[in-house]
Amino acid sequence: MKLLSGIIVVGFGLYLIGLAVVIASKPLLAERFLKSFASSARAHYTEQASRLIVGAAIIILAPSMWYPDLFGGFGWLIIITTVGLLLVPWQWHHKFAKWAIPLAIRYLRLCALGALALGTLILYGVSGAVLS
Repeated sequence: MKLLSGIIVVGFGLYLIGLAVVIASKPLLAERFLKSFASSARAHYTEQASRLIVGAAIIILAPSMWYPDLFGGFGWLIIITTVGLLLVPWQWHHKFAKWAIPLAIRYLRLCALGALALGTLILYGVSGAVLS
């Protein structure tokens, strides 16, 4: 289970770094991708399932990572916010996304920096699990 969790967490870190690269190199493609979030019930539930998997993987791997409390808390934050999103109708998430996505697009470069920083931090944290 720890190996699978490690693969998922590394994949998530690489996804965030890849997202930063796409934002920097193809901002229109990144815009289209962001606009697809919560665009339908299927997109909403797919996103929530992915978040649950990533959050659980981070929680499982956290004790082996650098800064286990930080990453454990981050994993629980993902799980708790995901459960919250699952408890409300997907249309509410869609309505929120219609407000939040244009804001994210306006600050796309800042989002890229955040994604790059978080992805790098996650990979650094995982290196503690690999080296131990």
